[in-house]
Amino acid sequence: MFPDKKATEAIKSQPLLRISAVICGAIALLWLMSASADVPYRVVRTIPHDPQAFTQGLAYGDGYLYESTGLYGKSTIRQIDPASGEIVQQRALPAQLFGEGITLWQSTLVQLTWRERLGLIWDQASFEPLSTFDYRGEGWGITEDGSHWIVSDGSAHLRWLHPTTHQVIEQRLVTTADSQPVDQLNELELIEGEIWANLWNTDRIARIDPASGRCIEQLDFSELWPVAERPPGVDVMNGIAYDPQRREIYLTGKFWPLIYVIKFRDD
Repeated sequence: MFPDKKATEAIKSQPLLRISAVICGAIALLWLMSASADVPYRVVRTIPHDPQAFTQGLAYGDGYLYESTGLYGKSTIRQIDPASGEIVQQRALPAQLFGEGITLWQSTLVQLTWRERLGLIWDQASFEPLSTFDYRGEGWGITEDGSHWIVSDGSAHLRWLHPTTHQVIEQRLVTTADSQPVDQLNELELIEGEIWANLWNTDRIARIDPASGRCIEQLDFSELWPVAERPPGVDVMNGIAYDPQRREIYLTGKFWPLIYVIKFRDD
């Protein structure tokens, strides 16, 4: 099911990242200079990001970013230096698998696939394949709360999986305060006790109370990189990671040339 070890490579020369860093660094600087004081967050820095990466999942741990990219024949897992954006190592998925969400779990990386109903478990340090597991429905986003894996499938439901048996322990419908379902839950990240979820095909992120399933708020990131300024072919916002020590949030999207590192203004 997995590629052999030759599929793992450390990337030493990345001209696309360097070119995008020069061009997009200037764009980011202009944005920082003109950012509205009404926006509740501030961009503290930007990181070059591979503009050919169809980002499906993002996670932070042990000083590195970990990314899952999608598309059949192009799906990967990657370890990224958050200071430079350099891809430290990556591994390709088999061509028949479409990579989706990713999370760190006890020195492993847990990665979902879209329609294949197959989860992949990798060694965090070496990217060696360890095992696989099955689940029902589509795989979109995944995070963890220290006891369970929390997964999304593009609907308004979140499921809590047992990390050993991979069985569904509980399921919650995510709703607004007036009981309307919050649909299209995508990439997930646990941030200070809340589940943050990209809402597919939008620039919004839902803050969710995991105990009740209630959507506390939908954060609007439409000013982070306005749609009108994106070149043709650039896809939607997707990808959330959190550094709890710095209290910094990493945000990016599919084919985006930058990862934005943000803090909220009250931090």
